This record gives sequence, structure tokens and C-alpha cells, in this order.
Amino acid sequence: MIGIAGAGAFGTALAVALAHDGREVWLYARDPAQLQEMQHRRINPKLPGITLPQKLHLTGNLADLAITETVLLAMPMQAMRAFLASAPPDLLQKDLVACSKGIDLTTLQGPGSVMAAAGATGARAMLTGPSFASDIARGLPTALTLACACPRLEALQHLLSTATLRLYRSEDVIGAELGGALKNVIAIAAGIVIGAGFGDSARAALITRGYAEMSRLASSLGAKPETLAGLSGLGDLILTCTSGQSRNFTHGLALGAGTPAPEATVEGLATARAATRLARERGIDMPVTSMVARLAENDITLGEAVRELMSRPLKQE
Repeated sequence: MIGIAGAGAFGTALAVALAHDGREVWLYARDPAQLQEMQHRRINPKLPGITLPQKLHLTGNLADLAITETVLLAMPMQAMRAFLASAPPDLLQKDLVACSKGIDLTTLQGPGSVMAAAGATGARAMLTGPSFASDIARGLPTALTLACACPRLEALQHLLSTATLRLYRSEDVIGAELGGALKNVIAIAAGIVIGAGFGDSARAALITRGYAEMSRLASSLGAKPETLAGLSGLGDLILTCTSGQSRNFTHGLALGAGTPAPEATVEGLATARAATRLARERGIDMPVTSMVARLAENDITLGEAVRELMSRPLKQE
């Protein structure tokens, strides 16, 4: 039996995919109004057109997740630390799988370290990679990375894989975390490039140089290069920087065009600030990430940011 904490689009999509594949799933929704609507209509408004299968059980009581063996944490990264601090002790003894992509802005920790600091005693895993909630919920073929540095990794891989959701396992938790987090920052920058009318050639250059930044910081923190070149790094980067379904890309698109940004959780904004601090501490050069962080904090205009990036000293690639 699988529990999922967080009834947003992604958490619900995973619940739908797992339940359709025969798993018994408990999905926790914090908002009573959302929970009532989902129970009554068997749909989540955040996933239009998707009917919730019968093996998907809805609850507003976190204690119900205690009857499950594995709990997926499907909330925004910046909410994870507070959620775990208030979670029942029984939940912290389960195998926990983080589905959040980001870096905690207060502690500069990834999901694995946040779970450890909260006192989690079971397996601590990370599920990440190129995926949109609507694709997973509709049963479209999707491949993700499941990272965990514990003996439970292969068992978790089999538990969470379905006929349409293929998981590849990795022991490089740091690489998987940073790939999933940092690609959101580059996606904002890619959206800015397209929104400002700079064209696809500029976007391709931006993605390439952004990937170099991701790799530099990840390597300095102990990640393996092959992890960043895999699904949780390059794969997720390509998807997020090129699709209008990406909330980070569409936010950047609005910034570049000078139009109001859609209301949505944009993990890349906080991650840009956290990554800039990490890079500064470690002496890592991350000009694109720094630009996004400064734009997010209104410390620089778009025109100034472009001029700064284009006037950097010429150097060997």
C-alpha cells in the first residue's frame, strides 16, 4: 500500500498511475474544500479530464498514511521541512520518497538531507526526471530516475514502476536532487529568452551554458557527471526548457515578454536564490543562475541582465 502526501497535480497524477496499475493508494489532501470536491466528483480540478480510480482513496487525515508502507512526498520543496516537522512520528518511520525539485532556501539542503534532519528512519529516496503530471495521469510512456543510497532501492523501484511509468535506479542522490532542482532555474532563463524575442538559437546556447553551470555546482557537491547527463539532469532540462507545460518556462516567458506571470508554484525562483548562495560559498561561476536570482529579487532589469551576460570576457568553452 502506498501513501502520497500532497494532492497537487503531480501527486494526484502519481496516485492515478499507481492505482490504475493495481496498487492501493492513499492520497492526502490538506485543503478540506479540495478534498470534498475530489471525494464527491472523483476528479482533481488541477488534472482536468482525469477520473480518479477506485483503488485511489482520499483522506484529509495524515494518520491514514500510517497504514501504508511507503509515502511519497509530493509538496513544493519550500514546504517540505515544515510538513515533516509536523508529521506524525509513524510517518517518519516509513520509506519516504521525495517528489519535490528544489533546494530549501533556509538550510540550502536538498530533499534527502531535509528528510534526514527531520528524523526519518526508513529509506530516503528521490523520484525525479522529465515528466508532466498530465502525461503521467493519462498513462503516456514516462521514464524517471529513482535515487536512493540504501538497500531498499531495488524494492522501491519495483513498487513504484508501472506499465507506463518506467523507473531507472541510481545511488547518486545528490546528482538526482541537483539535476531536478537546477533545471528549473535554467528553464526560467530559457523562457525569458523566448519571451524577449531572442530566438531559438539563443535558447539553445542558454540551455547549453546552463547545463554547464548545473554540472559545475553538482560536481563540487559530490554528484556524478553521468547522473547529470541522465534523465534527472539533461533529460529533465530538455523537457522543461522547451515545453509550454512547464511552469518555470512559462514564468520566464512572461518575464521576458513583460506580461503578468501565471499564478502557479515556480520552484525555480527560490532554487535560483539558494543555488546562487551555494555557488558563492564554493567559488563556482554560475552567471545564468545568478541572473535569474537577481531578476526574481528585482535587483536588475532584463536589459541589464542581457548586457551583462553578453559582455562577459571571451573564453574557451
